Amino acid sequence: MSMKLYGAVLSPFVRKTRVVLALKGLEYESVHVDPNSKPEGYERISPLQRIPALEVDGRYLADSAVICSYLEAVQPDPALYPEDPYERARTLWFEKYADYEISVNCTFAVFRNRIVMRLMGRECDEEMVQKALSQQIPPLFDYLNQELEGKTYLAGDQLTVADIALASQLVNFKHGGESVDAERYPNLAAHAERLHGLEPFAKTIEKETGLINKFLGG
Repeated sequence: MSMKLYGAVLSPFVRKTRVVLALKGLEYESVHVDPNSKPEGYERISPLQRIPALEVDGRYLADSAVICSYLEAVQPDPALYPEDPYERARTLWFEKYADYEISVNCTFAVFRNRIVMRLMGRECDEEMVQKALSQQIPPLFDYLNQELEGKTYLAGDQLTVADIALASQLVNFKHGGESVDAERYPNLAAHAERLHGLEPFAKTIEKETGLINKFLGG
């Protein structure tokens, strides 16, 4: 089986997929796709022209959640989705929460303005950043902190794609100069630190931080 992963290094959705691939020990080729300047014909690979996309033996899958579900099916060990139907559904819920709610604020409001806009030579909308930090992010973090009370992982008693999805968005939050307040959100802060300490996350965070510092002179 030959696989190619299309995407950009700093994308949280691509990162989530890379971590799943690493944990499952699956080999693949990385193909860079700039989300702001996609190659001609990319819509044939990803109909909505988003990243990541996965090519498997000449066939294509788009969307990180779809790709991770596929990877679980082709390589069940280690399992990243619980067997229990309720806990599996909870895993999908938290993955969606990370992909659609946390991403909007931690990645697209904070990270995109403070890092991506600067990489593009454009101004950071700090007003948008501060609005996200003061108004939109706190209730999202409050919920996650509550859900992690007395727990190591979000769903079931195991590492799942939900944990990986959330931790991946929080990498971008970190790149954007922010961190989870350990006093206000102790459970969430501990979860982020635990996940970011896993080898696939630790390696990619180090590499990405180096790239950002190189291009922004940090």
